[in-house]
Amino acid sequence: MKYLFGPVNSRRLGRSLGVDLVPIKTCSLNCIYCECGETTNCTDAIAEYVPTAEVVDELRECLQACPLLDVITFSGFGEPTLHSGLGEIVAFLRREFPEYRVALLTNATRFDDPDVRRAVLAIDVIIPSLDAAGEDAFRKIARPAPGITAKRIIRGLVELRREYRGEMILELFIVSGINDTEDELKKLKEAIAMIGPDRVHLNTLDRPGAVEWIQPAPMDRLRFVADFLAPYPVEIVGQWRVEGVKVVETRLGEPDEKGRRRPEPIPGSEEILPADVVLLAFGFRPSPAPWFAEHGIAVNSWGGVEVGQPGAFQFQTANPKIFAGGDMVRGSDLVVTAIWEGRQAAEGILDALGV
Repeated sequence: MKYLFGPVNSRRLGRSLGVDLVPIKTCSLNCIYCECGETTNCTDAIAEYVPTAEVVDELRECLQACPLLDVITFSGFGEPTLHSGLGEIVAFLRREFPEYRVALLTNATRFDDPDVRRAVLAIDVIIPSLDAAGEDAFRKIARPAPGITAKRIIRGLVELRREYRGEMILELFIVSGINDTEDELKKLKEAIAMIGPDRVHLNTLDRPGAVEWIQPAPMDRLRFVADFLAPYPVEIVGQWRVEGVKVVETRLGEPDEKGRRRPEPIPGSEEILPADVVLLAFGFRPSPAPWFAEHGIAVNSWGGVEVGQPGAFQFQTANPKIFAGGDMVRGSDLVVTAIWEGRQAAEGILDALGV
């Protein structure tokens, strides 16, 4: 796949299939904290950076297999709203695969454009960034393309919130000494009041940024910022230790056009259960054995066994004598899927043996 990646386990969105719509580091900002490094093409120009039809074809091929996903997320190595075909791709997902939730991670620089706002209205969750409301702090953190200002971003988000009926989670990335002063926080609080997001996420560095000097904001500083922004619903994400488990009650929604009823959160039912340690006791992730490496069995970033390399037989691993299928390859899925893949793997073994 050229334009899809994952699925990956997102701490905020769950099991997510990523969609990357622009070449690496094509972005309207050059943020000092970006884990992808320096922006090489800093622009706010909207264009068809990759062929829309090819992205649609990849999504169709992937989703026809009914993968176990919580969400399809437009993100990647650049700014997705710079792609002129974003609205067309969203419309395709809504039309052909309405059972999947869709999310957008964005730096919010292009929502001043009515066409961009229309393109995202059918998305379920939008997570825009707003790292500063003061222009000096914004320039220090974001290092934007010419013409992009904090005022322009805030104005675009205000207009989007008036038109958008989905969930908006505003993300603030805290850089100590730049956007966490009382003066800057007052400006951010005023901007939050104007925008009216459903929630606010506070984040800080947890991977190397684009500049060497940037450091994570201390937890006590993040708590200070959260308290300062009250009464707005602020959550600290990306913490370094467990403090609790957030739970929410759900109920079955109305049947969709295929008769499926999807669980829906019950508003106001969220609760955080205090905890110091959380043990994952469900079979949601593969558990590769130590001998896999000894026998040359390749696994991906989340522990799933890689199969189906070019020229390989069905479900053949990097070790030509070993085949794999089911949850060990795709993660938690249906029993019938595992049975089917087991049969296909058996056929691959027969083909490899020439019988």
